[in-house]
Amino acid sequence: MPRLLIVDVKQEISSFNPMPSGHGDFQIETGAAMLAHRGLNTEIGGALSVFDARADIAVVPTIGARAPSGGLLSAKGWAQLSRQVLDAVRAGAGEVDGVYASLHGAMGADGELDPEGYLLREIRRIVGPNVPIVISLDLHGILTDRMLQQIDGLTVYHTYPHVDFADTGARAARLLLRILEDGVRPVIARVVIPALVRGNELVTAKGFYGDIIRECQRIERNGTALAAAVMIGNPFTDVPELCTQALVLTDGDADTAGAEALRLAGEFWPQRQRMQGVFVAPGRAVAQAATMQGPVLFTDAADATSSGATGDSNAVLSALWQADYPHSVLAQIVDPAAARAAHEAGVGATIAVTLGGAIDPGRFTPMPVTARVRLLSDGQALLETMKMPLDAGATAVLTFGRFTVVVMSRPVSLFDRAMYFANGCNPRDFHTIVVKSPHCEPHMFDDWVEKNFNIDAPGATSANLPTLGHTICARPMFPLEPGAPFDPKVTIYETRNTE
Repeated sequence: MPRLLIVDVKQEISSFNPMPSGHGDFQIETGAAMLAHRGLNTEIGGALSVFDARADIAVVPTIGARAPSGGLLSAKGWAQLSRQVLDAVRAGAGEVDGVYASLHGAMGADGELDPEGYLLREIRRIVGPNVPIVISLDLHGILTDRMLQQIDGLTVYHTYPHVDFADTGARAARLLLRILEDGVRPVIARVVIPALVRGNELVTAKGFYGDIIRECQRIERNGTALAAAVMIGNPFTDVPELCTQALVLTDGDADTAGAEALRLAGEFWPQRQRMQGVFVAPGRAVAQAATMQGPVLFTDAADATSSGATGDSNAVLSALWQADYPHSVLAQIVDPAAARAAHEAGVGATIAVTLGGAIDPGRFTPMPVTARVRLLSDGQALLETMKMPLDAGATAVLTFGRFTVVVMSRPVSLFDRAMYFANGCNPRDFHTIVVKSPHCEPHMFDDWVEKNFNIDAPGATSANLPTLGHTICARPMFPLEPGAPFDPKVTIYETRNTE
C-alpha cells in the first residue's frame, strides 16, 4: 500500500509592508486535523479527493501552516515555523513512497528569502533521493531554481481570481500517482521572463493572460505536457528570483518541454504593456461617482491585504470624506485601537477615534472621526469561495455621516464579501463600496455595479509598480525599466540535484 505524505505551508508577503509577520499569524493543523479539508475547495481537499478514491493508498498527513498575507516573516517566526514543519515531516516520513507539498510560492522571511526552497531541500534530505515530490503553487508564486532542483513535478493555479484550489491539488495528486505507478519521468522546462504584471488583462476569464493559460490547459489536456503554467509571480515580494516564468513539464521529452515553454514565453512578452494597471486619481473618481446613480465600486488594490498590504489605508476614505461625498459609503479598515475603543464603549455609544495609519503611518495620516458604534463582533468569518476561516480579531461597525466602516483589529483577506456579510453589511445596500483587492469574482461586485474605479492610491501593494522601490529582484525588469530586454533561454530540470 503506497504511503503518501502531505504537507501544507502558505503565506504571501509584501516586502513593502512595514509590519513583520510572526509565527503567531499561522494557523497550524497537525496530523489527522488536516483531513478536515475533505470536501473543501482547497489544494489539500482536492488531493484528498483523489487519494480517498483509492482503497490501496495510505495518506500520511503531517502539518498544515497557513497565515494571512502580510509583511516579511520575522527571523524568529521563521526559525520556529521551519523547525515545526520539518519536525512534523520527519515524524511522518518513515517509509513513504511519495510527497505532496501544497505551497504558495510567495513566502519571504528575514534571513531566508526562499522559504519554500529551503523547506523542499530539507524535505528532500529527509525522504531521500528516490521518493517523488510533487508540489502545487499559486500562479503568483515565485518558483526558484532551488525549488526546481528538489521536485519531480508541479501544478499551478489556472484561474485568477483564484477558484481552482481543489482542482490544482487534484492535478498534483494525479501527477504524483502517475510518477509512482506509470513510470512517468518528468522533465521540467523553465523560461524566465523579465516582466512584472498587474491589471485587468490578468483576469483569466476575459483577459489576455487567460488566453495564455488556456494554451497551458490545452497542452495538458491533449497529452503534450503533464503540466504547464505561466507564473506571473507576486510583484510585491521583492526577492532575487521574482519574475514571470513559463513552465512546461513533459514525460521525458526535453525538446518538447523546451519548445513549448519558449512558445508560451514568446507569446507573453509582446503583451507585457497590456498587463499593467490602469488607474484613476482619487479626486477624479470621487467627482465622477458623486454624479452617478450607482452603485459604484472603489477598488483600493494598493491596500490589498490578500497580497500582503497593511489594510490600514484611509486614502479612499479620506478622499470621499473631504469631498463631502453625497452618497452612502461602505468601507473596511484595519485599526486595532479604534476597534478596541468601540468594544470598550459598547453598541450605541458615540466615540471619538482616528481611522487609518495604525500600521503604516509613513503612508497614511490618521483621520479623526466621531462615530456611532453600530455593531460589535469577534471578527470571525468564512471566505466565500474556499470556506476557510478568517479571524480579524475584535471588529466593530462604525457609522458617521453617510459612512459605514467595518473596523478590524487584524488584516485578513478581503477579496470577497465575507467580512462585510459577517458584520451585518450587505454591499448592495450602499451606493459606494470600497474593496481592498485588485479583483474579486465578477458576481460579487462587477456584475451589478455601474462602474468599478481602480484608484491610484499609495500602499504596499500598489499596482503602480515602479513606485514601490524594489531593491532585491533581478534587473533590468519591466516595467521598473521600460526598456528591459528579453533574451529567451530554456533551463531543463531532468534530475534532482540534492545538496
